[in-house]
Parts: sequence; C-alpha cells; structure tokens
Amino acid sequence: METKLSTGTAVMDWLLEGGYDKGVLTTIYGPAASGKTNLCLLCIANSVKGKKIIYIDTESSFSLTRFKQVCPDYKKALEKIIFLKPTNFKEQKAAITKLRSLLKQKVGIIFVNTITMLYRAEMGDNDNWGLNNAFVLQLRTLLEIARKKNIPIILTAQVYADLKKKDHVKVVGGTIIKNMSKCLIELKKSGANRIAIIRKHRSIEEGKSVMFRIVDEGVKEVRK
Repeated sequence: METKLSTGTAVMDWLLEGGYDKGVLTTIYGPAASGKTNLCLLCIANSVKGKKIIYIDTESSFSLTRFKQVCPDYKKALEKIIFLKPTNFKEQKAAITKLRSLLKQKVGIIFVNTITMLYRAEMGDNDNWGLNNAFVLQLRTLLEIARKKNIPIILTAQVYADLKKKDHVKVVGGTIIKNMSKCLIELKKSGANRIAIIRKHRSIEEGKSVMFRIVDEGVKEVRK
C-alpha cells in the first residue's frame, strides 16, 4: 500500500521524500504570499485521477486565474473538486462535520486553507478555553478521517511574530497545531524566493530545506 501522495511538484516531493504522508495531518505555515495556496493548487492540479478533492476555503484564496496557469486541463480538474466555503468559525465546524457524508464518494485528498484564519478571528485577543477545545475537536475529526480513509489532509496556517526571537515566527494555533500534525512545513520569504523547511516529521530530519521560486507554471527549485 502506498504511504505517500505526490505533492504535484518535484521540489516538494524531494523535500518530503516522495510526497505528503497518508493517514496524517500535514500543516504548511508561513506569512502571507509565502506560497501556501500555490502548493495546494499545484497538488490539486496533479492529483490522483478518478478521485474527488475536497477544498475547504476559509479566506476565498482559491484563484481560478492562478489555477488556469498551473493546470492546463483546469476545466476537467474543477469537476472533481468539492468546495466548502465557511465564513466564520461556526461554519468551519459545520464544514468539517459535513466531511463525513462527503466521504461516501471516493476522495483522494482534503485541503483546509487556512485552518486558523476563522479560529484567529473568533479568538481576538482572548485566550478562550472553549474555543481552543472546539478547535481541538475539529482537528481530531480531520485526523480520524485521515486515518480511516488513509488519505493525506493538508492544512495551511497563519503565523505571527515571535517577540522573544527576532526573525522567528510562531504558528497560529500553537501547541494544538503542533501536537495534532505529524508533519510541519514552514515557508519563509527570501527576496523573490521562498524556502520550505521541515519542522516536524516522522522520518525526515528536522531542518531539511529547499529553496524555490513561484513561477507562472508552478514552482521552480533555486539552487543555493
């Protein structure tokens, strides 16, 4: 049984030694315009044929114009995508709960882009135990689905500045995201380039990285 699904890019397949792990949550986090959505679109454009894709879009990040650039056969690809578009944290819960019924179809991969935006908006400046508990339950549902269906679930997450460490960031959702995700990938900006860094993985050394550039047709590795 295959344990990985190609990311749709040679760059990320190299970093992850074959692709996204099935049966677990993978979280890709980084600042705005660091490439999170691009990596989702590229995976969708090159995903397994014959299976549906579920894309939970919490911030209207799916760009048809960009998708056309990276997926020549975009019309056929769009037919296999099931879009869910929650606009608040309560609707996000409903969307994740709805996944159970949608999985009666053959689903190859699920994306939540981003898992943290509506959670962060609900949180505001308060550390709300009830909200955190609800967030944990959403992630547990996703993890259960990933395991039972043996599919990868890709989450993206926002970041905020680490006041104690200059030039470092923290992922929104902090310990919750870190504990629930078996794979953590940080994206950083470096001028016109981007750097993807393994921060947590079951079998890949922490700190492994690759530099790439976002181009019209997708992403291209940049040799250091």
